[in-house]
Amino acid sequence: MRSIKFLCLALLLLGVAGLDTEAQTKGTKKTAAKKTSTVAPLDVRTAREKAVIQHDNVEFWIGKLGPVAEALEMLDTSYAKKKPSASTLATHEERKRKFVETLKNLRGDLAMLESDFRTKSSLQKYRSNLLGITDLASNAEDLAIAGKFVASKQPLLDISKKLTDTLAVMPH
Repeated sequence: MRSIKFLCLALLLLGVAGLDTEAQTKGTKKTAAKKTSTVAPLDVRTAREKAVIQHDNVEFWIGKLGPVAEALEMLDTSYAKKKPSASTLATHEERKRKFVETLKNLRGDLAMLESDFRTKSSLQKYRSNLLGITDLASNAEDLAIAGKFVASKQPLLDISKKLTDTLAVMPH
């Protein structure tokens, strides 16, 4: 009888000890909140990628064309005072033509981007931020055609700001 009491007491102590450790481990577990991420529709993701590319293009041309614009205007002023040789003048006119052509190509790319935002229903809510970039690109081109190369940089800066604003509201 004594051994049965001893055995029961031992089992009871083991049971209590087991409950203690089990209770401790259960209390320390925390349930992790599930994070649900939503993926933007394919049209929106594609349009965002195109907007990023155009933003990078505009930023590149702002940096690249700025010094070229200053040089073209300075040479125009210099050549107005002193007539250069025909070959020098032809080279200068070719550089001016290439400058305008670059802005024309950029305008075409921006027009396609703006058209995507205008025609696709999934992009309508982002369109207002992008509205007018084609007109700004046309203004830059017109200024360059008029020989105001440095001034043609300002519409590009405005385009860059509009693209930045658009990208800020679009999901990744």
